[in-house]
Amino acid sequence: MPRFYFDLFLGSDFTRDEVGSEIGSLRAAEIEVMRTAADLTWDRLLKMQSAASDDIRIEVTDEHRQPVLTVTVSVQVERAGLMPLDM
Repeated sequence: MPRFYFDLFLGSDFTRDEVGSEIGSLRAAEIEVMRTAADLTWDRLLKMQSAASDDIRIEVTDEHRQPVLTVTVSVQVERAGLMPLDM
């Protein structure tokens, strides 16, 4: 079974996947990385660490550390007018 590595970029922070995961196909790895990106986005929004600015990017490489796909999530908040933030 092929091994894929999921390297994580949260803004300027980088976490290299040193172990990888055995996943049956590139399509299955794509589904897994999309789920992971969605979970990270949800967690960050719940914690209000960053409602905007910092992108979440996960780069997937194969067993030879060759890039095979990248998923990027960006959330941008644009406020209209001068409405108070605590409403």
